[in-house]
Amino acid sequence: IACPCALGLATPAAIMAGTGAAARAGILVRDVATIERAREVTLVAFDKTGTLTEGRPRLAALHAAPGLAEDAALRLAASLQAGSEHPLARAVLAASGPAAPAVDFRALPGRGVEGVVEGRAVALGSPRLLAERGAAAGALADAATAAAAQGRSLAWLIEGDRALALLAFEDAEKPGAAAAVAGLRAMGVRAAMLSGDIPEAAEAAARRLGLDEVAAGVLPDGKAAQVAAWQAQGHHVAMVGDGVNDAPALAQADLGIAMGTGTDVAIAAAGITLLRGDPALVPAALEVARRTRAKIRQNLVWAFGYNVVGLPLAAFGMLSPVVAGAAMAASSVSVLTSALLLARWRPEGGAR
Repeated sequence: IACPCALGLATPAAIMAGTGAAARAGILVRDVATIERAREVTLVAFDKTGTLTEGRPRLAALHAAPGLAEDAALRLAASLQAGSEHPLARAVLAASGPAAPAVDFRALPGRGVEGVVEGRAVALGSPRLLAERGAAAGALADAATAAAAQGRSLAWLIEGDRALALLAFEDAEKPGAAAAVAGLRAMGVRAAMLSGDIPEAAEAAARRLGLDEVAAGVLPDGKAAQVAAWQAQGHHVAMVGDGVNDAPALAQADLGIAMGTGTDVAIAAAGITLLRGDPALVPAALEVARRTRAKIRQNLVWAFGYNVVGLPLAAFGMLSPVVAGAAMAASSVSVLTSALLLARWRPEGGAR
């Protein structure tokens, strides 16, 4: 009657059933510790590009300063972006076609790029770069304000202290993004966005999706610091990302969740990988972790229950060996059956 078979089966059976059900839904869980960390999450921070959005931006508008033709401005921007794999670079090249690469090219991490094109020293980058160069938006200021209000990402073409052109980009939100935020709210988990985009564009996207918090204008090396700041506030943070720049934040977070469509570095830094890259799988991953943890506890109750009842009866000679053997076999069957019920779990709604 003291045979601990059911006790030994309680945890691994639940873990196998839970991780198996998650894998069938496209959620890969690295290890048992990940299940425990996922259960404690109180805030989920999403990277914007490629996580909440498709990661395939398009050039929606180009405004050139007086005295410069729009096709000339596009040609200068395309030369600066020639050969780059950045999503915004691909959008520029898709709009312009092939372009000769700039000479004396230099990347400016988190800000943009610069080089010499057609004998002109130009740079292309974020509004932060515009401010750092002391360049004035001039006649393009109103266009920038309007584009930001529409939630578009902005890039400036700069020469010296003058803005030559404004490029505005649109990136469609993933169909499962709003469902992911709604699912987290239903679980009592806050949803936040981490983005290097300008505050106006990030906040417009956050309003559409119903996010609770936005950290915009964050440089790549500042994402981990922002995650640490949330942790200092008492949150157990899950970070969801897909790029190389997200890897430090994924490692810093209590739980890293990587999009399977993202980079190998991001996947390696995460405890959970979403094979389909669908953000609606994020609340599903937290749900299956919680159910697996609950099933482990339920199985332990079953396992201990048989022993708590059977051991005193056996000690007082009130239990025959035949009944004791049958009870222990029944306890193992109960634990396994209980665990297999978890294997029937399926994510809800759009995460199927």
